[in-house]
Order: sequence, then C-alpha cells, then structure tokens
Amino acid sequence: MHIHILGICGTFMGGLAALAREAGHTVTGCDTGVYPPMSDQLRALGIDLMEGYGADQLALKPDMFVVGNVVGRARLSDGTPKFPLIEAILDAGLPYTSGPQWLAEHILPGRHVITIAGTHGKTTTTAMTSWILEYAGLQPGFLVGGVPLNFGTSARLGHGKAFVIEADEYDTAFFDKRSKFVHYRPRTAVLNNLEFDHADIFDDLAAIERQFHHLLRTVPGVGAHGSGRVVVNGLEESLARVLHMGCWSEVRSFGAAVSDFTAEGEASDFEVLFQGQAVGRVTWPLTGNHNQLNALAAIAAAEHLGVAPELAAQALGSFENVKRRMELRGTAKTATGDITVYDDFAHHPTAIRTTVDGLRRTIKAGERILAVFEPRSNTMKLGTMKAQLPWSLEQADLAFCHSAGLGWDATEVLASMGPRAEVTDNIDTLVQQVSQAARGGDYILCMSNGSFSGVHAKLLQALRNR
Repeated sequence: MHIHILGICGTFMGGLAALAREAGHTVTGCDTGVYPPMSDQLRALGIDLMEGYGADQLALKPDMFVVGNVVGRARLSDGTPKFPLIEAILDAGLPYTSGPQWLAEHILPGRHVITIAGTHGKTTTTAMTSWILEYAGLQPGFLVGGVPLNFGTSARLGHGKAFVIEADEYDTAFFDKRSKFVHYRPRTAVLNNLEFDHADIFDDLAAIERQFHHLLRTVPGVGAHGSGRVVVNGLEESLARVLHMGCWSEVRSFGAAVSDFTAEGEASDFEVLFQGQAVGRVTWPLTGNHNQLNALAAIAAAEHLGVAPELAAQALGSFENVKRRMELRGTAKTATGDITVYDDFAHHPTAIRTTVDGLRRTIKAGERILAVFEPRSNTMKLGTMKAQLPWSLEQADLAFCHSAGLGWDATEVLASMGPRAEVTDNIDTLVQQVSQAARGGDYILCMSNGSFSGVHAKLLQALRNR
C-alpha cells in the first residue's frame, strides 16, 4: 500500500510513518517546515517528503491519504484554503483516513496493546513500559511521542505480541473529534493522571473525563471471556470519577497509600510494594515524585504481561529517560564555577512545578535554579491556566518568561513574584537576561513543548563568551 501522510513531521505522524515503512508500505508525506532532524530521519527510511500542502500532490496517486490533526479546513485572510490538498482530496472523492485509525487497522490488530494515557508523563511512562518489556525479552513494538534513549527511535514494530503506545486525548482529525486513544482498543490501559488541558478543544475537565471513559469502554472485561486491565493513579479524584462512570476490567491502582502498587523511599531510590509486600527496588538517576509514579504505572502495566515486578524494577535501573526530559544540554565553565543547562518538555503548570521540584530535591542547599520557560501550548496561549504560573515556579530562585505570541500580559501574571521574575518577548533579550543573572553553581532549566528558538545553545554560548 502507498500512503501519503499529511502533517508527517509531527512526533506521532512521524512515528506512524516509520512503522508503516517498516511494515513494507510505500510512504510519502508533506508538511510545512520540513527540516532536520525529523526530515533527515524520515528520508533515511526512504520516505519522500514535500514542503507544503499543494493540490499537485494528488499526482502521487496514493492508495490512501492519512491526515494528521494539524490539517483542517481553515482559510487564509484572502479567503484561499490554508490546506489546498485537503480541498482537492475532498473534491475528487479520494480515500482518506486519520493517523490513529490507520494505525488501528494496519499495525495494532492481533497485538496486546498497552495504552499510556494522562495529562502528564505519557511519553516517559510509555518509554519505561517499553524498556521493561524489552529488558524482559518480550521484544515489544512501540510508538512514543519522543525518543527513548534506550532505543534511539520513537517507533518500531517489534517482534513480540506487545505494542505500547502513547495514548493522547487530543482530537483525532478535522473530521473525527474523538480523542486519539479511542481508536487503539487496549488490553492494558494506564490512566496516569488527569487535569484540565487542551482548552482549545475541551470546555472543561468533565469533557476530558468523558473521553477517558470512552477509552475504558474499549478495554476487555475479566473472567472467562476477557483479560483486560486498567492501571489507575489512586491519587487522582478525576480518575476516580472516570472509574465511577463504569469499569468492566481488572483494576490495579498505584500511588495512594491503599493502592496495589506503592513506593517507599526517595524518588531516586525506592522500594516497590505490591499490596504492602516489597517486590523490588528501583535505583536510578531520575528525579521527582512524578517519575516515581510513572515507574509504578509502568511496573503495574508490565506485570499484566507476566513481567515480575522485581524484574521490572531491575529494568528501570538501566532506564535512560527520553530526549527533552531533564536532558542535560551542556555545562558552561565560568570564572565563578560551572553553570548547567537542562532542557525539559514541561509546559503545563503542574508539569513545570513537578519538574522544578524534582531538580530542587537533587541539588545542594544554596544552589540556585533559574527557570526559563515559554507558555507555548494552545492552552497556555489562551491564558486558561496563567494564574497558576507563580505557583508552578515557587521552587525556582529566578524565573524568565518568553512571552511572544501570548494574548495576555505575562508581566501582570508574574507580578506577585516581584524581582524574581523577568518577562520579554525577544529571545535574544531573554538570553541576555539569563546569562547576566547566572552565576557559578547555577542550574538553568529551560521548559517548552517547542524548539524554544534554540535558546539552550544560545545560552551556553553566551555563558561561555562571558
């Protein structure tokens, strides 16, 4: 089959393209901003890429157009279509489908699908679960919205029965407004956490809870005719409401004091307990309570496939995390000492808080954290959670906000932080502010769900020049 993927350079669609190519399909694709590293990765797989969404791409005559959710029926200010290719496909009556639907029909059938859903930690927990299964010799397939360092690739078919997939609650496509994860039909479903997010498509938390319950409706039951499992964070009231709507599967909880899977000890070195009995120990370089919870979720999911918790905990000792999750970007040696620069994907206020707090718990007393962030997600651009930003930055000594593209006043929002916070809409000014404020022994934590205009390299260069 020849598929042509619209929006191929996104993390999900790029992973789907890699899976389709590995499965023997002919794959081409288009996007705006076709540039490295994604363009290099895809072309190395033999995938031809086109810049833009021109209607002339109909000449490729694929068997199926696979449409990413970045593509829609929008029009430019002059009234012309933003995506002419979509208009041409519709006008010609050609076959098209969504990425999640194509995946469900061509990659997932016959597999034991493990979905990892939640507002936070999906990518990391998907990578953890995949690595546990790999370590146990199960050779899983996976599709991760990032690059797990243990594998060096975001997607592969695998040779085993299991397939682990990051299960996003964002909508599927312009013609299918259900959450992506509704398509995947898991046998093991992890519900990691649930907060309000994606204010551009959901009205409130209850609307997201309904989508999570739609996912539960697709998990097999228990007993003679089924063997489905739901792994749920026992600390989350929102997830308790989701389960209360109806659950037909075996439930394994984690996190809360009375959960099936709990932890004792620090986030970097803790005992794993199952129903109060010690079953393994995780010792690793990861920080933060959120990663401890991610680990419990992954262990509970892997146990459903027969991996003993003791072996799963041992596997996590060699887990190398995911690119852009507390990724060390470099150290600048200055006259007053080393300054360390990290990169992290955190963009929701809760994720920012847990990331900063995790770093705070690992550094010495008196060492400073300089939080450098941009409210870039659709939810943050709308200002839906702007009031939570001072709370999310409490553990930071200084905060620097890149405010370009916002429809609200970041200076006003961060005013309660006083001189601890600086705001600018210019990336070069931001680099100057941070490099002037930094001193030896500081940790600079850059947080964004985008490229952040290459601020990491610019900061390191500015610090070294200083």
